[in-house]
Amino acid sequence: MRCFIALGCEAIPWELDLSVAPNEVLLKLLPSAKLSSSKSQCHRNAAMETGSQPGPDWQQNRPVSEEVYTPPGSQKRSLPGLRKCKTEVATIETELLRDYRFGQQQLIEMWGYACAIAITKAFPLSSLSKKQPTLLVVCGPEQNGSIGLVCARHLRIFEYEPTIFYPKRSTQSLHQDFTIQCEKMDIPFLSYLPTEVQLLNDAYNLVIDAIMGPEADHNDVKEPYAGMLVTLKQVKVPIVSVDVPSGWDADEPDKDGINPDVLVSLTAPKKCATGFSGKHFLAGRFLPYDIQKKYELNLPEFPGTDCVIQL
Repeated sequence: MRCFIALGCEAIPWELDLSVAPNEVLLKLLPSAKLSSSKSQCHRNAAMETGSQPGPDWQQNRPVSEEVYTPPGSQKRSLPGLRKCKTEVATIETELLRDYRFGQQQLIEMWGYACAIAITKAFPLSSLSKKQPTLLVVCGPEQNGSIGLVCARHLRIFEYEPTIFYPKRSTQSLHQDFTIQCEKMDIPFLSYLPTEVQLLNDAYNLVIDAIMGPEADHNDVKEPYAGMLVTLKQVKVPIVSVDVPSGWDADEPDKDGINPDVLVSLTAPKKCATGFSGKHFLAGRFLPYDIQKKYELNLPEFPGTDCVIQL
């Protein structure tokens, strides 16, 4: 059954497969884990188009079905000329909230939705190797975690089957609202993250890293997040990181943290993205032109009505 779904500024053609079974693989693979239901486009400098670059070493040893999907005829665009440090990004966000009257919930919703769209482009349902389109979304306690919750909700609407691991739930009402929305959509929450990596490899097609944002101190990672990073560094399924790979310093390339296969930069690429060799998406189309000009963001031209672009 083919239909169009209107979501945000996009109308998305969608194939509804009414025969897809509910997500039961997690209960079989993790029997002891408790589950609870619980933008204006600005026509500035277009990015230069470059040829595809070889991916990291993991791609050479991974089955084709587990590689990041590359649509026929897709092209890779160059990274915008200026990467921003975390202080500049924080200043941009403050200005959006204070002077442009954006709301915090509004920004998180747009970022989370854009992350979900990027994931559908990198990993379409048809490209997933497992019978069920299972995903694990690992959320931290701050803003990146809330973006992960929104991303999970939209992925559920797109017929993926996300499970959330959210070990330290924020007490802020905004974060609690996003949590309740996921629970109301019957997205399961794991009570703990298995340390046996093979369980994660068997249960999920990919992992979404929404643990630590650009504001996090990568030199002072406390539990349970330090242990989570150790586990996620060992998984063999692809990892998608939100804005900054967890464990990386946002201002410089760093390979001590998670080594993701896909990075979704929010607002503008951070300086650490210069050391990233995987598939890179940018979500920043909602930014007012005055902001782009003031901070010399030099964003690429987004195609059509897309809210994300592959760099």
